[in-house]
Amino acid sequence: MTRAPRPDRPADRQPPDEARAEELRDWTDGHVERWRPVLPHLDPDIEGAVTRMSKLSRHLGRVREQGVADYGLQKHEFDTLHELAGRGGHAAPSELRNDLNLAPASVTGRLEGLERRGFVVRTPSTEDRRRVDVRLTETGRAAWREALDVVGREERRLLGVLTPDERRRLSDLLRRVLLAAEAPAPDRPGRPERPGRSTAAGGHGH
Repeated sequence: MTRAPRPDRPADRQPPDEARAEELRDWTDGHVERWRPVLPHLDPDIEGAVTRMSKLSRHLGRVREQGVADYGLQKHEFDTLHELAGRGGHAAPSELRNDLNLAPASVTGRLEGLERRGFVVRTPSTEDRRRVDVRLTETGRAAWREALDVVGREERRLLGVLTPDERRRLSDLLRRVLLAAEAPAPDRPGRPERPGRSTAAGGHGH
């Protein structure tokens, strides 16, 4: 596809980043090309961005699951330790319940299992003896960090192909997209989506 030259740049030259992007192809490029003739109104940039974000999210999810398993943790155990660590290593069961969006009995079962493994301890609150404080043990913190480091290394490997400025720009752009996602949805009449929107093509790399 021919690009219109920018006024401040000779017509026969492209920015290095753009030229490099045109030389490289990934699975999503083929996905978009396959769907464009089927859905003429498909926006290739929207479809490409949504599909790549989805594939990247699933990839990191698989890496996390494998990393968790490699260090002898189940996903629900890691998630609970992660939320507890995020609260400074101690929290009330009700706080963890809200963080994990679980029923009280489910949180209790998780904490009992983690306590048997020596990852957490539950003690009466120093402020209210009717309450329980959950604390992360050194063993629990070590298990959480080891599993977390697997994901961190993969994140650094993937985003390491970008310069620091590019990573900052990517983060800023994604912030703008997520602010739109987090905003209240505008009221609109309920009707089927128009053909040709990116979600109709899969939008998730299927």
